[in-house]
Amino acid sequence: MNTHITTLAERPELADTVWNMPDSWPEFMDHDPVAWSLFGPVTAAHREFAVVATDEGGAVVGHGHSVPFSRAVGGRGGELPDTGWDQVLMWANSDLRKGVEPDTVSAVEISVHPEHQGKGLSGLLVKALRDNARAKGFSEMLAPVRPSAKHLEPHTPMAEYAFRTRDDGLPADPWLRVHVRAGGKIDKVAPASMVIPGSLAQWREWTGLAFDADGPVELPFALSPVHCDTTQACAVYVEPNVWVRHAL
Repeated sequence: MNTHITTLAERPELADTVWNMPDSWPEFMDHDPVAWSLFGPVTAAHREFAVVATDEGGAVVGHGHSVPFSRAVGGRGGELPDTGWDQVLMWANSDLRKGVEPDTVSAVEISVHPEHQGKGLSGLLVKALRDNARAKGFSEMLAPVRPSAKHLEPHTPMAEYAFRTRDDGLPADPWLRVHVRAGGKIDKVAPASMVIPGSLAQWREWTGLAFDADGPVELPFALSPVHCDTTQACAVYVEPNVWVRHAL
């Protein structure tokens, strides 16, 4: 497959196509309130940190977004935050509003068109985000990674799953393996990387499931069970991710 990758800043005419590209995210993932309110405006303001892949005919087949922020601001140093993906967007949004000079870049999304998955494009997009951050003078790219096969083991603790390896020493999870092959190193688990609350009526609409009993509810493509409370008529999904550091 002949693929051309540029930044979205270089191809602004593709912005609408990127947003409308089909993907394989489950419906409930669209209802993280942090993503709902911040992902669009923050990434739109940093198109020079987004990459877009087009095929030989010019069609968009994949894209990747990263955002800059400052780790030097008080309270952000030390270990990477347990509230990974959501926290990155909140920091990036705050720094954008206040005009804070960034010192760090984090990937926040890589998506491949369903018709082009399994062709190695995700690895090319990881490399493109790395190369782009390096070209802008950053020495490291972070990534709160959503392991692609973890949904097959929703009750396995992420702290156990994330560090599982194959005989060759590479991660057992395919998406973590892509990051490590690209030069990344697994740092730690972000146990509350994304939080999606909703009423039981909302969860029924999002998933088609009954949500009629207290306790954990397994969902297709969820990395951990949703916590259902029928007394309060609500449920909450807390998704763990895995922090990967890419030295540049």
